[in-house]
Amino acid sequence: MSPFFSSELVDTDLSTIGDSKLVNNDLAPTKVSHRTWGTYNIAALWIGMSVCIPTYMLASGLIAGGMNWWQALMTVTLGNVIVLIPMVLNAHAGTKYGIPFPILARASFGTIGSNIPAILRAIVACGWFGIQTWIGGQAFNSMIILLLPDWAIFEWGPAVGFLIFWGMNVYFIVKGTESIKWLESFAAPFLLVMGLVLLGWAYSAGGGFGPILSQPSKFQTAGEFWKFFVPGLTGMVGFWATLSLNIPDFTRFAKSQKDQMLGQAIGLPPTMALFAFIGVAVTSATVVVFGEAIWDPVVLLSKFQNPIIVFLSLVSLTVATLTTNIAANVVSPANDFANISPKHISFVRGGLITAVLGIVMMPWKLLSDYGTYIFGWLIGYSGFLGPIAGILIADYFVVRKQKLNVKDLYIRGGEFEFSKGYNLKAIYALVAGVFVALIGLLVDDLRFLYDYAWFVGFAVAFAVYIALMKRK
Repeated sequence: MSPFFSSELVDTDLSTIGDSKLVNNDLAPTKVSHRTWGTYNIAALWIGMSVCIPTYMLASGLIAGGMNWWQALMTVTLGNVIVLIPMVLNAHAGTKYGIPFPILARASFGTIGSNIPAILRAIVACGWFGIQTWIGGQAFNSMIILLLPDWAIFEWGPAVGFLIFWGMNVYFIVKGTESIKWLESFAAPFLLVMGLVLLGWAYSAGGGFGPILSQPSKFQTAGEFWKFFVPGLTGMVGFWATLSLNIPDFTRFAKSQKDQMLGQAIGLPPTMALFAFIGVAVTSATVVVFGEAIWDPVVLLSKFQNPIIVFLSLVSLTVATLTTNIAANVVSPANDFANISPKHISFVRGGLITAVLGIVMMPWKLLSDYGTYIFGWLIGYSGFLGPIAGILIADYFVVRKQKLNVKDLYIRGGEFEFSKGYNLKAIYALVAGVFVALIGLLVDDLRFLYDYAWFVGFAVAFAVYIALMKRK
């Protein structure tokens, strides 16, 4: 058995570090006895996070942008196979040492410098929290209208639905991580069933898969296709670029490396491919049935006539949005904000900060159309997160050979103090990666660098970090 599949789990006793300001109960290493998540729990986590409206919008947005069904499905699936690699690699330290993402970042960025990647990741998560909460709130408002038709004339109806759904998210934030495990395990099978029901509607309403899947691509030449495909693929990778960083927040509870690897491999690419196909089929069916590609499922459901189908579909979308939002967009930023001042910011306080900032970021603008969603939001932030992933992986696997002095991650003046708590080499590598990835926004001739933002940023930061760390 290869070392990567080794069942070795490290237990770290922090009782000897004294009253360090860099630790609290939420950031401390998870004891081996408390690592109870098996393959099913990890897979269910990914199924619950993957089966959601933004995932549906990925594929439907590609269809609306001009791809045919197999081009869109191939783009989504390939993107998720690619992002699975950094996902599994970054998960390794979490499983082995029981540490969350911001603590792992201390090994490369320094005990204080780790706040830089942590806050960058947290800001993106706040944006996603706002997006998911906005979508869930609109679905919830539509359910109220279905039950009380006069509610539709109430000007503040969408805001009320939004606040109710926001409150549901806050409830699970207060309940903590174990509530997420229960929620995902319960919801995952239900969500897949409801997705298949939606696919059944597309098959029936569209006259079978023949008319649906025969919709041609709008691209007349290979050049036109590649111009759309490249940034589209980067957007697909960018969709989970956030989780590829903070996956240790979850795998710190895994029983073994085998559980985290199999759980992710089973739960992520297949589920994304399946739900992407549902998005492709349903959106293609809207072209056949309504004469236009409707990429927003909430808008689509408003066109249905059967109130029972509409209500059940809205319930499934609401549950899907809730499970994804809590797992993907609360756990990480809560830990990231706690990393700033562990003695003053707990997981719950960090989660509440996330909930508030998610509203401030005005998510309705990020969902104004598929172009803004995929080519603006997803690719834009991937230019920041790709370099962070490159540095984390380079440090853990190349520089440190998977060996961490965990105690020193929680104290000042230890191995990871570097220069007053900052590893300037990691910061330089981050700046280099972000600069090269995003320069295409300013220089038209270098636009291809932005189209490949995550890949370019990852590669540049990875190489620069290793080169700098080898220099004494």
